[in-house]
Amino acid sequence: MTRILFLGDVCGAAGRRAVSLLIPALRSELKIDFVIVNAENAAGGYGITRRLAEEIFSAGANCLTTGDHAFDRKESWDFLSTEPRILRPLNLPATAPGRGWGIYQLPNHNRPLVVINLLGRVFMKPADCPFQRVKQALAEIAPLNAVTVVDFHAEATAEKQALGYFLDGKVSAVIGTHTHIQTADERILPQGTAFIADVGMCGAFDSVLGMDKELSLRRMVELVPVRLQPATGDIRINGVVIDIDAATGQAQKIVRLNRPLTVST
Repeated sequence: MTRILFLGDVCGAAGRRAVSLLIPALRSELKIDFVIVNAENAAGGYGITRRLAEEIFSAGANCLTTGDHAFDRKESWDFLSTEPRILRPLNLPATAPGRGWGIYQLPNHNRPLVVINLLGRVFMKPADCPFQRVKQALAEIAPLNAVTVVDFHAEATAEKQALGYFLDGKVSAVIGTHTHIQTADERILPQGTAFIADVGMCGAFDSVLGMDKELSLRRMVELVPVRLQPATGDIRINGVVIDIDAATGQAQKIVRLNRPLTVST
């Protein structure tokens, strides 16, 4: 059995602090084999940098995924192209920096793990069809006979559910990211794929989606285009723990995680 920890969007310094302090404890407590973290909001809520990615890797993350903010920090473009442990959405143009899927080794298993990063199209920036693009990718990686986890970074719940059913039985897990709100629909789909519409976020929960409440309210109430800044209060991490039968690639269990960063942590 393989146990994977998937953590939701890391938002700013609060999110980085939470994952840096809690990943080592969770790896030990829950006997985690592999850690995937969506880190596209790690740099002040917008993008990722090499230094901040290394910080999360040092805490015990094995793979970082991103989304619509993947390229917000220009200094990360070369890093995305050269670091195999960080992914950008597969259904962006092939000429964009980085890669959309990666192959990793699971401890104590001969079967590899493939992580695929996809971007939704409903209420999102332009991108190629995630359904067709992931279908092509699965055909390419079929000879690997890999355990496969998909991060679907998308806004619309319907689009996420549709992709879950589209990939049911073809991948081990479809994990939704992007909205920063953890949903309560985690389940194993009929053909053995673990699914949740949104895994949530890692950051300050005394906030609006991890960003300062007052700035968020000013944008919404007064329509003033202030730049949002990450909040700092009530720091937590959201995630899921997925048990996968490495022999079949089918998920056996998916459990939501909502862990506060306590003073003693």
